[in-house]
Amino acid sequence: MTVQLAGVILARNEAVHIQACIESLKWTDHVVVFESASSTDNTIELAQTAGAEVISHPFENYSKQRSAALAAVDAEWVLFVDADERATPEVEAEVRQIIANPQHMGYWIPRHNYIFGKLTRFTGWYPDYQMRLLKRDQATYDPERRVHEVPILKTGEPGHLENPLIHYNYRDIGQFIEKQRLYARYDAEIMKSEGQRAKFRNFILQPLRQFRWRYLTLKGYRDGLHGLRLSLLMAWNEFDKYWQLRRLWREATR
Repeated sequence: MTVQLAGVILARNEAVHIQACIESLKWTDHVVVFESASSTDNTIELAQTAGAEVISHPFENYSKQRSAALAAVDAEWVLFVDADERATPEVEAEVRQIIANPQHMGYWIPRHNYIFGKLTRFTGWYPDYQMRLLKRDQATYDPERRVHEVPILKTGEPGHLENPLIHYNYRDIGQFIEKQRLYARYDAEIMKSEGQRAKFRNFILQPLRQFRWRYLTLKGYRDGLHGLRLSLLMAWNEFDKYWQLRRLWREATR
């Protein structure tokens, strides 16, 4: 039977977060954990114990995984929430009000990001809008965009929610660097597919631009030393992206 609203959680090895995330979505009509068919911890068992339906689907990339979730869930509306995110009572009230009288087929939702345990209000991590509330049959994802995926609405422009999701993002620097290296690799592969090559100036100018953008334009200085550290880390990520692009081209010519 089609429900009005399903909360959908993409998950892989999320035993630390999964039950609290499910609990924050118990107000939806149905909670689905869309698992990547590759978890090696007890994510599935914990999700089932918490009362969620678990659907296992092999992971190819984030866009394809979200598209598969949209196809698999029998609901008019889907609210995507990542395992390390929480939906607050304020989000609940606003979402319920919106879907009772929708003006759009999709909605951007802001996020409060806790990075290394600290709420990060500047440096590019707020409002950090994510389009997560979707009229299920009116949205699709570009399969070529493997990371930082954004849904494409079939009709109209998206709306915006006021109340943020809570995102427990990056517990420590080690996790931050690991994830950012993965994102840099994805970006480098896309750039290579477009024929772009790393130039010497990219290794200097792009990190400097990234730091200036994060720390000055996005007011990272207002996050204090925390903002300075994040700005430097993201500048390093720009350097790493071009370094990986250079390596990809070298591997291709061997």
